[in-house]
Amino acid sequence: MPRWNCVETDRFFTGRRISRTPAPAAGVFKKREPPCRSGDEKFHVESRIVSDLHEVYAVRYGHHDRKAHENYIGGDPHDILQPLAYFVWVIRGSHGTFVMDTGFDHAMAAKRGRVIVKPVADGLTAIGIDPEQVQDVIISHLHYDHCGNHDLFPRAKYHLQDREMAYGTGRCMCHAHQRIPFEADDVVAMVRKVFDGRVAFHDGDEQLAPGLTLHRIGGHSMGLQCVRVKTRRGHVVLAADATHLYAHVNEGRVFPITYSVAETLEGYATLKKLADSPDHIIPGHDPDVLNRYPAAKAGLENWVIDLGS
Repeated sequence: MPRWNCVETDRFFTGRRISRTPAPAAGVFKKREPPCRSGDEKFHVESRIVSDLHEVYAVRYGHHDRKAHENYIGGDPHDILQPLAYFVWVIRGSHGTFVMDTGFDHAMAAKRGRVIVKPVADGLTAIGIDPEQVQDVIISHLHYDHCGNHDLFPRAKYHLQDREMAYGTGRCMCHAHQRIPFEADDVVAMVRKVFDGRVAFHDGDEQLAPGLTLHRIGGHSMGLQCVRVKTRRGHVVLAADATHLYAHVNEGRVFPITYSVAETLEGYATLKKLADSPDHIIPGHDPDVLNRYPAAKAGLENWVIDLGS
């Protein structure tokens, strides 16, 4: 993976400053003009504007019915169903295609009492992505529902936080409670990828491509990371399990499986700083995402959703 010289210089990053043309306002997309002579500054400026924008999609692959009280520390007074949806995400732009998280398969769904709506591979294929050609996979954390399907991306480099690998292979896994969301086979599969030279480790915040950055949040899992993506409608934050549901980040509530309650709550503030607005934060498991955003194209309703237009 090449290292980018273009380092963001806003409040989230430090590094060598470079000249940057201000991004267009949210929802405003400057049409790229035809190529003109090499010295035309206007062409080069607009090329830079286009190059750091990405398409973003949520691909729903699983479902789990559960009661509302199961989703919050301290429970919930409403005796209603509040199901979880399971997603992977796709980020696609001029710098390549990045898949965030890899989901789980039918065998894991049966073991964990979940339902596969459509396999992950089918959702990717529906928007023209061949899993075998994907070069970069971002793993938000090593819980079973985010890092399964071990062989689906045979050519990909996996991007993971240092602290998540340390968490999933260290002393914390001696405790049965901490192991609940982990599967030994998932962790071993990631270790094998390390020895195959297919894992890129990150320590905190880092840029993967212009307009695409990683941010360690922690909280739900020690090395949990979210992704900030520049899109046509502004900076979208793929929160993964930094907030399972809209209610968690909006109301300051916490999902019961948590490494650190304090980091989780502080993480909500970070998500809000990274996103252009609360509506630009995408929770990791909220079925309402399917209602708030349009399908990627006709026929993909309630399955593959366009988050960036």
